Amino acid sequence: MSESIFNPVTKEKKEASLAPLLLTVSELLRQLMEAQIIRRMDGGLLSDEELERAADSLQKLEEQILKLCEIFEIDPHDLNIDLGEFGTLLHKNGSYYPGEKSTNPSIVELLDRLLNTGVVLEGKVELGLANIDLIHAKLKLVLTSQPI
Repeated sequence: MSESIFNPVTKEKKEASLAPLLLTVSELLRQLMEAQIIRRMDGGLLSDEELERAADSLQKLEEQILKLCEIFEIDPHDLNIDLGEFGTLLHKNGSYYPGEKSTNPSIVELLDRLLNTGVVLEGKVELGLANIDLIHAKLKLVLTSQPI
């Protein structure tokens, strides 16, 4: 019997792969989008058609994330990283509703609050070598869920 071209992911490959990181970031973004959709739904800013499309898209995205977890043999609960005293990266299902404050907010909840109120970050970076300034960068980031 010939050996298959597709080799299943071994434990060593799984631990060294980027799949867990990419899936964690995907789930973080999915939960942030879900929170923003709930906020807009509660504010009456979405039509029934938009709400249905958004809910369908979120469900499909969640299904894809779960399917990829299965392919890479990753427990979906492992995507929620415990950040010690900072709490967890993701909220546990049903433990957060946008607009309600919790005693132990997840990073998703904090990012959702920032998106809802908006934040402006400014910075200046100068890189040099041998006391010679070589690269100058001025950065301004506006992070909000509202169009600007």
